[in-house]
Amino acid sequence: MSLSDMDPLSVVRLVLAAVSFFLLVFGVRVAVSRRFPRAWLRFAHPTKSQRSQPVRIGGGIALVNASLLIQQAPFLIPMPFMLGAALFGVALLLAVAAVGWIVLGRE
Repeated sequence: MSLSDMDPLSVVRLVLAAVSFFLLVFGVRVAVSRRFPRAWLRFAHPTKSQRSQPVRIGGGIALVNASLLIQQAPFLIPMPFMLGAALFGVALLLAVAAVGWIVLGRE
Protein backbone atom coordinates (compact mmCIF):
# COMPACT_ATOMS: atom_id res chain seq x y z
CA MET A 1 0.00 0.00 0.00
CA SER A 2 1.49 3.30 -1.07
CA LEU A 3 0.22 6.85 -1.31
CA SER A 4 -0.59 6.30 -4.99
CA ASP A 5 -2.91 3.41 -4.04
CA MET A 6 -4.83 5.44 -1.46
CA ASP A 7 -7.98 7.37 -2.26
CA PRO A 8 -8.05 11.10 -1.44
CA LEU A 9 -10.30 10.58 1.60
CA SER A 10 -7.72 8.26 3.17
CA VAL A 11 -5.04 10.92 2.73
CA VAL A 12 -7.30 13.47 4.46
CA ARG A 13 -7.91 11.00 7.31
CA LEU A 14 -4.17 10.38 7.64
CA VAL A 15 -3.46 14.13 7.82
CA LEU A 16 -6.28 14.59 10.35
CA ALA A 17 -4.84 11.78 12.49
CA ALA A 18 -1.36 13.32 12.36
CA VAL A 19 -2.64 16.78 13.33
CA SER A 20 -4.77 15.26 16.10
CA PHE A 21 -1.75 13.42 17.48
CA PHE A 22 0.35 16.60 17.43
CA LEU A 23 -2.36 18.59 19.22
CA LEU A 24 -2.89 15.76 21.72
CA VAL A 25 0.80 15.92 22.67
CA PHE A 26 0.62 19.72 22.79
CA GLY A 27 -2.43 19.67 25.07
CA VAL A 28 -0.82 17.17 27.44
CA ARG A 29 2.34 19.30 27.52
CA VAL A 30 0.37 22.43 28.42
CA ALA A 31 -1.64 20.61 31.10
CA VAL A 32 1.38 18.92 32.68
CA SER A 33 3.74 21.89 32.60
CA ARG A 34 0.93 24.28 33.64
CA ARG A 35 2.38 26.90 31.29
CA PHE A 36 1.39 28.09 27.86
CA PRO A 37 4.13 28.33 25.22
CA ARG A 38 5.49 31.87 24.87
CA ALA A 39 4.72 32.00 21.15
CA TRP A 40 1.08 31.16 21.85
CA LEU A 41 0.84 33.95 24.40
CA ARG A 42 2.46 36.37 21.98
CA PHE A 43 0.15 35.63 19.02
CA ALA A 44 -3.11 34.45 20.62
CA HIS A 45 -3.50 37.18 23.27
CA PRO A 46 -5.59 35.11 25.72
CA THR A 47 -7.62 36.94 28.33
CA LYS A 48 -6.55 37.02 31.99
CA SER A 49 -9.03 34.29 32.91
CA GLN A 50 -7.69 32.06 30.10
CA ARG A 51 -4.06 32.67 31.11
CA SER A 52 -4.77 31.49 34.63
CA GLN A 53 -6.17 28.09 33.56
CA PRO A 54 -3.62 26.20 31.45
CA VAL A 55 -4.57 22.83 32.96
CA ARG A 56 -8.21 23.22 31.92
CA ILE A 57 -7.38 24.47 28.44
CA GLY A 58 -4.57 21.96 27.84
CA GLY A 59 -6.66 19.08 29.16
CA GLY A 60 -9.56 20.10 26.95
CA ILE A 61 -7.32 20.26 23.89
CA ALA A 62 -5.90 16.83 24.73
CA LEU A 63 -9.33 15.22 25.25
CA VAL A 64 -10.81 16.63 22.03
CA ASN A 65 -7.85 15.50 19.96
CA ALA A 66 -7.73 12.07 21.60
CA SER A 67 -11.35 11.69 20.54
CA LEU A 68 -10.52 12.71 16.96
CA LEU A 69 -7.55 10.35 16.84
CA ILE A 70 -9.61 7.40 18.09
CA GLN A 71 -12.37 8.17 15.57
CA GLN A 72 -9.89 7.92 12.69
CA ALA A 73 -8.26 4.67 13.87
CA PRO A 74 -10.86 2.25 12.39
CA PHE A 75 -10.46 3.85 8.96
CA LEU A 76 -6.65 3.74 8.96
CA ILE A 77 -6.04 0.37 10.65
CA PRO A 78 -7.79 -2.80 9.47
CA MET A 79 -9.93 -4.13 12.33
CA PRO A 80 -13.21 -5.98 12.92
CA PHE A 81 -16.43 -4.01 12.75
CA MET A 82 -17.29 -4.47 16.42
CA LEU A 83 -13.91 -3.18 17.55
CA GLY A 84 -14.32 -0.13 15.31
CA ALA A 85 -17.80 0.47 16.76
CA ALA A 86 -16.40 0.16 20.29
CA LEU A 87 -13.65 2.66 19.47
CA PHE A 88 -16.26 5.04 18.08
CA GLY A 89 -18.19 4.73 21.37
CA VAL A 90 -15.02 5.49 23.33
CA ALA A 91 -14.41 8.51 21.09
CA LEU A 92 -17.91 9.80 21.80
CA LEU A 93 -17.37 9.37 25.54
CA LEU A 94 -14.09 11.28 25.29
CA ALA A 95 -15.83 14.07 23.38
CA VAL A 96 -18.50 14.34 26.09
CA ALA A 97 -15.79 14.32 28.75
CA ALA A 98 -13.96 17.11 26.89
CA VAL A 99 -17.08 19.27 26.80
CA GLY A 100 -17.63 18.64 30.50
CA TRP A 101 -13.97 19.37 31.26
CA ILE A 102 -14.04 22.69 29.42
CA VAL A 103 -17.53 23.92 30.36
CA LEU A 104 -17.84 22.66 33.92
CA GLY A 105 -14.23 23.40 34.80
CA ARG A 106 -14.77 27.15 34.72
CA GLU A 107 -14.65 29.00 37.97
